[in-house]
Amino acid sequence: MAVKQGDTVKIHYTGTLDDGNIFDSSEGKDPLEFEAGTGKVIKGFDAAIIGMEKGQEKEVKIEAKDAYGEYNPELIQKIPKDKLPKDQEPKPGMPLLIKAPNGQEYPVKIKEVSEKDITIDLNPQLAGKNLNFKIKVVDIL
Repeated sequence: MAVKQGDTVKIHYTGTLDDGNIFDSSEGKDPLEFEAGTGKVIKGFDAAIIGMEKGQEKEVKIEAKDAYGEYNPELIQKIPKDKLPKDQEPKPGMPLLIKAPNGQEYPVKIKEVSEKDITIDLNPQLAGKNLNFKIKVVDIL
């Protein structure tokens, strides 16, 4: 039985960047469970598991456009320093959670700090990067 759109699957995976560094893995954890082909995971990962069978392993390379998208310089923004909590001194490279108008929180990274403003990068951490995955289908429910 091969994985098809709408199937709930359990998979183990290890994700690496082109330089070989691991950015995420299910090793030592429960397998990742999701509904295949429904956009619950990144586009390229979703496509890679369609047609795989229980117990099958494979390696795939997902281009940035099919992962977290290309890096977008327009997502670099300045915000007034006084909008930050007063109990933290912002520093370049520091992660920060910002709240969108809909109430959802997003992780961003501080790029620069000036006297009055901070410059934040709203791009996903893995934007602009190709992702390599070793995938194993553990179960098809």
